[in-house]
Amino acid sequence: MKAVILDAATLGDGIDLTPLRDEVETLEVHDLTTPEQCLERLQDADVVIVNKVMLAGDLLSSLPRLKLICLLATGTNNIDMQTAKRQGIEVKNVTAYGTASVAQHTLMLMLCLANRLPLYQRDVIEGRWNRSPFFCLLDHRTLELAGKRLAIVGSGELGQAVSRLAQAFGMEVIFTARPGNETQDERPALADIAPSIDVLSLHCPLTEDTRHLVDEALLTRMKPSALLINCARGGVIDEAAALQALRDSHIGGLGVDVLPEEPPRDGHPLIDALNGGDLNLIVTPHNAWITPEARANVIRLTADNLRSFKI
Repeated sequence: MKAVILDAATLGDGIDLTPLRDEVETLEVHDLTTPEQCLERLQDADVVIVNKVMLAGDLLSSLPRLKLICLLATGTNNIDMQTAKRQGIEVKNVTAYGTASVAQHTLMLMLCLANRLPLYQRDVIEGRWNRSPFFCLLDHRTLELAGKRLAIVGSGELGQAVSRLAQAFGMEVIFTARPGNETQDERPALADIAPSIDVLSLHCPLTEDTRHLVDEALLTRMKPSALLINCARGGVIDEAAALQALRDSHIGGLGVDVLPEEPPRDGHPLIDALNGGDLNLIVTPHNAWITPEARANVIRLTADNLRSFKI
């Protein structure tokens, strides 16, 4: 059985591929692959191992030998699933590999925003502490998390992990109703509890029901001190509306690890805003998942998928 990895570089340095090599006769590894290179590289492959390279329908139809697609990720949006099914190509993904990593990153964003770290770091860099008439700076009102209400959209493994960490800080945690299913869900709708929450953290997939879930209307209902965190998918929030709400002091902080287009080749207003204005804003480059432990989990789970597959 021959397997081909198309974009091994997306796993970063120092990741041991031995568990994958042990499950196949031949493992061909490419750091990155362009769409134009896919057909040649997969012509004699039984298995393709891929993270983000697009596997379109016309490509899959041209690969009669291909029997398995192993995704080094949870999402399958880069695969033409209908064509894969029609061609008899099995698709296996990995889940829950980075729960601890993403939960930790989420709490990092929450803590940094609560303590106004972006603002105080800028003050220190600009020499304001040096010029202070007394021992500290306290120009930016911080938020003590103990006793505050955290609303989480998404009650899966990741949402539950964030909940446990937040409770360790003494927060009250409430899970919202599943977007689009509010009338059938006993949990409160996000729109109904928006005025009462201090932190909103998103851990849901991007669907038609969650696209721009956090929009201008919802933002106007939130507390001026509320923190908004998106470690889910770009597009779950209306980034333009969220940035304007932050600028207008309608929310107290904004932290995102995801954008609608990644990488943002043409830039993005949130990135531009980091260079100007006195904003409690953090943008991280979709790296909540990247601890070495999480990346090793991806390999381990992919090896399990190879082991369970029989050609």
